[in-house]
Amino acid sequence: MLWLKTFHILFMMSWMAGIFYLPRIFVHFVEGKEAGQNVDRLAIMAKRLYSFMTLMMMLAVGTGIALWLIYFQEASGWVHAKMAVVGLLIVYHLWTKRRMKEMQEGHLDHSGVYYRWANEIPLLLAFVILALVVVKPF
Repeated sequence: MLWLKTFHILFMMSWMAGIFYLPRIFVHFVEGKEAGQNVDRLAIMAKRLYSFMTLMMMLAVGTGIALWLIYFQEASGWVHAKMAVVGLLIVYHLWTKRRMKEMQEGHLDHSGVYYRWANEIPLLLAFVILALVVVKPF
């Protein structure tokens, strides 16, 4: 089962890499558009990155469910709290999907500063998830 844990961590890291980078593409898209630059390539990059990170999310969630079924069905509240925070991360993932679709339409409705701040949300969620897994506070 150590291989399953290894793959879960790998898929989670890959998902998080995408989820950290996609909002940076939003920032460059908005600021490039304001500067009169051609930002079509950024929309293509965002679509490809979203496809990759969605696959990684599905694999991370799938291996996470397998780990839960094998190891943690009898675990205490930290597992349930972790699943709730992962649920919030999935909501954020879906939020990025909507923004990516707006990019495909040629616009994003907020400033670069907004997307920079929005980029901090998955970092906070990842910290909570790591703290729950490592510390197991309850």
